[in-house]
Amino acid sequence: MKFNKDETYIFALGGLGEVGKNMYCIMRNNEIIITDAGVIFPGGELMGIDYVIPDFTFLKLNESKIKGLFITHGHEDHIGAIPFLLSEINIPAIYAPNQAAGLIRKKLEDKKIKYNNLFIYNDDSVYRFKEMWVEFYRTTHSIPDSHGIIVHTPDGVIMTTGDFKFDLTPIGPMADIWKIAKLGSEGVTLLLADSTNAMNSGISTSESKVDDALEELFSKHDSRIIIATFASNIYRLKHIVDTCKRHGRKIAVFGRSMENNIEISIEGGYIKHKEIFITPDEATHLPSNKVCLLCTGTQGEPLAALSRLANGTFRHITLRGDDVVVFSSSAIPGNALSISRTINKLYLKGITVYTNTSLSDIHASGHANEEELKWMLRLAKPKYFMPFHGEYRMLKKHADIAVECDIPKENTFVLSNGDVLAMKKGVVTKAGHIPAGDTYVDGNRIGDVSTAVMRDRKIMANDGIVIAIINLDTEQKVQLSNPNIIARGFVLVNDNLDLLKKLELIARDAINDKIKTGINYADIKAEVINSLSNYINFHTGRKPIILPIIMSTKKDVKI
Repeated sequence: MKFNKDETYIFALGGLGEVGKNMYCIMRNNEIIITDAGVIFPGGELMGIDYVIPDFTFLKLNESKIKGLFITHGHEDHIGAIPFLLSEINIPAIYAPNQAAGLIRKKLEDKKIKYNNLFIYNDDSVYRFKEMWVEFYRTTHSIPDSHGIIVHTPDGVIMTTGDFKFDLTPIGPMADIWKIAKLGSEGVTLLLADSTNAMNSGISTSESKVDDALEELFSKHDSRIIIATFASNIYRLKHIVDTCKRHGRKIAVFGRSMENNIEISIEGGYIKHKEIFITPDEATHLPSNKVCLLCTGTQGEPLAALSRLANGTFRHITLRGDDVVVFSSSAIPGNALSISRTINKLYLKGITVYTNTSLSDIHASGHANEEELKWMLRLAKPKYFMPFHGEYRMLKKHADIAVECDIPKENTFVLSNGDVLAMKKGVVTKAGHIPAGDTYVDGNRIGDVSTAVMRDRKIMANDGIVIAIINLDTEQKVQLSNPNIIARGFVLVNDNLDLLKKLELIARDAINDKIKTGINYADIKAEVINSLSNYINFHTGRKPIILPIIMSTKKDVKI
């Protein structure tokens, strides 16, 4: 699309129509300000993929305009893509709050990326560029140092919330409600607000309620307590540490992400009592009522500590019949089945299990429910509104909430990644679209896994692969033997020998038909694929990948 001079443009490269992969851009003339650079952890349908990150194509094409990357807080869906971004694009500076900066440094160290332009901001920081200037306001979330970001432009004020909730009895600092209200009274042109919990009515549970629930649970049980929670929920980890300290329990930590977050939180002063942490070996030699195990695995991940405990495959610790397991978390959409499997395995071992219910507040979301979203809208009083960070239904619900709060419907924008808003002299309109798809990360390979590759992986997972090894004498134009058929993930070989023999004959006949007039390897492969595919689909209903491999006697031929 065409970008006009002296207009401000707002668009998302990730975070719209999805929960995660947050990346938002504001551009005016020769300046681009980026907010967040996150990942999504793939579901089972993305086989072999480690992360999904935003498509950086637009930023590559406009690299010279980038002034900085501003981070709202330190969760993976907001900072996880930074190493991949830095490996492809020159980012002049990254501005992050203290906790997020520590997590980013650790992430870059692990990837062996040297980067010297990481700056820590606080509530009072201001960064000025030629076209725009940036300031911040404190929010409440499940990790310390969470902030909203305000970008001032000649065309109006853009306010983003990051991830937030309103908690009047928080564990950490209160959200800066006064500054939000002041911004609203001065005039916010466009508000971009977190939509994760827009479908939830009422007000979210206060984090202090979780503290009370944990206190009651620790007072009730003298047996060993095993707590699974999100490694990134720093305030929850602080709860657990403080509660263990009061009850004279030591803590053994399992899971690398948990260890990293605790280490950084201790360094930053967010978690006290460093002496409370012990090794897994030390934990096995203490009485049950003196131990708490803190681990990853709230979503039933197969390789996480809690899942391996439930399966009996964890080498450090084995479950005991009187153990108490606490899921201090909520289910991420799509993970309910794997969580249920883990819980059932624990019950089969006679373990007492606590999950978050209306009777037990052992988890509180870090995102605002409907009434808190209304509060943000009333405080900020934006002229225009764009919901972000959420699936489409969440974005749509949030836009409806904005209309209830007296924002005209025509001033709300439910967009997709890549949709562009234009802002000129205080008026915001839809302006067009730029490319903004998904980029797959498979090991150390970024973007090499195309849609076609993913399609092949799905076919192999569902229908398997059939390999036809073909031996040709190119001089005599004959087959040296019948093709050798190898099947993997298609049928059980020993039970289907007749079928495999039939496939050999079909492939042989197909090749003979083609080599009568000459040796053309592309034609031979195509004929084998078509003949085998048609027969297999008709007789089995499956569509495996067919892979012909031609072995030729002619040494200078490459196949």
